[in-house]
Amino acid sequence: QVQLVESGGGLVQAGGSLKLSCAAPGSIFRIARMGWYRQVPGKQRELVVGITSGGSTNYADSVKGRFTISRDNAKNTVYLQMNSLKPEDTAVYYCNAQFFAKDYWGQGTQVTVSS
Repeated sequence: QVQLVESGGGLVQAGGSLKLSCAAPGSIFRIARMGWYRQVPGKQRELVVGITSGGSTNYADSVKGRFTISRDNAKNTVYLQMNSLKPEDTAVYYCNAQFFAKDYWGQGTQVTVSS
């Protein structure tokens, strides 16, 4: 079982910033495409941003210019820096690892942006 450990969610006012972290086992982290997804009640989980083991990224249009993903290979951790947060960014954010055609998920962390 692959365990992804997330941290960093919380409550912030609109315009503020939060940074999420996700730690993965080293043997997985080195080869996995890592990503962040989010989900609000009644809607499908959606991709926020992904990053390959080589560092290539793809962002959802709604977060481009505001969110930045990065990975620290020494710490086996991926980060999501979220700036200029909006109320519509409110969701449960999930860390994702993809490798060998399988998806693994973190437990989710709540991000709430107040207006």
